[in-house]
Amino acid sequence: MIVIPARLASSRLSEKLLLRAAGKSVLQHTYEAAKRASVADQIIVAADDPRIVKEVDGFGGEARLTDVNCQSGTDRIAEIALLHEDVDIFVNVQGDEPEIDPTAIDAVAELLQQRPDADIATAACPIASMSALEDPGCVKIVMGDAQRAIYFSRSVVPHVRDGGAETLLGAEPTIFWHHLGLYAYRRDFLLWFATQPPGKLEQVEKLEQLRAIEAGKQIVVASVLPAARGIDTLDDFREFRDRVEGA
Repeated sequence: MIVIPARLASSRLSEKLLLRAAGKSVLQHTYEAAKRASVADQIIVAADDPRIVKEVDGFGGEARLTDVNCQSGTDRIAEIALLHEDVDIFVNVQGDEPEIDPTAIDAVAELLQQRPDADIATAACPIASMSALEDPGCVKIVMGDAQRAIYFSRSVVPHVRDGGAETLLGAEPTIFWHHLGLYAYRRDFLLWFATQPPGKLEQVEKLEQLRAIEAGKQIVVASVLPAARGIDTLDDFREFRDRVEGA
């Protein structure tokens, strides 16, 4: 099952999911992109506001109102998971990713299906520029063997002690990985996650996946093509609108 957690009151761009481009809301564009993935039998929008539910009903999708006090999108998905004992894997597609690649959704879900040792699968692509590497908004993954995530950080990791990080960009094997906010979870993991307090590292980096790392959960990473930027700011939305409307 693909679940799209949808929070109306975004801190950086309020009600961005309802902004319209080419006659459709950002949320509808995301829903339709997710629908093009082949792996899921069902898509549900986990909403925090009746206006989101009304929007989804309006374009013929399925939505469920979740607790307005959920602390994260993962908590919203856990609430959906409680209601679906028959579903083994839940894929988290962010509602503000209208240009998400459906093949990336498939890659993450299929990787978790193939790895019974893993609790979560996520996605990453190689970092190609120093500006991205040094941007705290670009979350980095330190990768181990067998596609395992060792750590996530907003800092430049791994640190190149002798300098010259720019010479390693584009090198093989890839050293610097950009984490993309796309996840597949096992149902048991979601139910565990919803009962756990934030971890120490999570509170420092403000990255909820570190809660799983601290607890010894296994995260595996699918390598995918670079993703289109999500909608965080008004400029992001305007650029997306220009692309889909052909401006």
